[in-house]
Amino acid sequence: MMVLAGNWWAFVLRGVVAILFGIMAVLLPGMALLTLVYLFGFYAIVDGVFSLIAAFRKTGPEQLPWWALVIEGILGLIAGVVALILPGLTALVLLYVIAGWAVATGIMELVAAVRLRKQITGEWVLVVIGILSIAFGVLIALFPGAGALTVVLWIGAYAIVFGILLIALGVRLRSWARREEEYGRGFPTVAPGH
Repeated sequence: MMVLAGNWWAFVLRGVVAILFGIMAVLLPGMALLTLVYLFGFYAIVDGVFSLIAAFRKTGPEQLPWWALVIEGILGLIAGVVALILPGLTALVLLYVIAGWAVATGIMELVAAVRLRKQITGEWVLVVIGILSIAFGVLIALFPGAGALTVVLWIGAYAIVFGILLIALGVRLRSWARREEEYGRGFPTVAPGH
């Protein structure tokens, strides 16, 4: 548990990046597909890097599914690099790449929630993130012809909600880490009569 709690800031930072990406997508829905490809590529790479940092920055016992964060990070990096190296991908292919990435990320979040259910309260946030990610990926895969504008708005809304939930999880982990730190130190004692 200390691995995730010690890296609470990575979840908050991932959330902030997701919200910024989502706001840009919502405010600029008419942007060119190429710009969307680059924005998604950079976002996926940054998200993947933060997942890897959280996985490899060991601050406590290895009780957690660090491997789930590694897989999530690698998938994010792959999706981002593919988007940046092949910016000429058609909108349909890009949508399927985004859908696959969202489903894979959602599955990894659900795995993490199951593994953490006995160590933390509030694992429901990870469950919600996972379910939203999977639902988002499935919706994109099922309705790719909904139009680029609609998809940009879906992507923006998804990123904003995902970001808010990541920030909530990071804040919760920070609170947990502080409580653990306080209990670990113990409480000062006062001699009788003072």
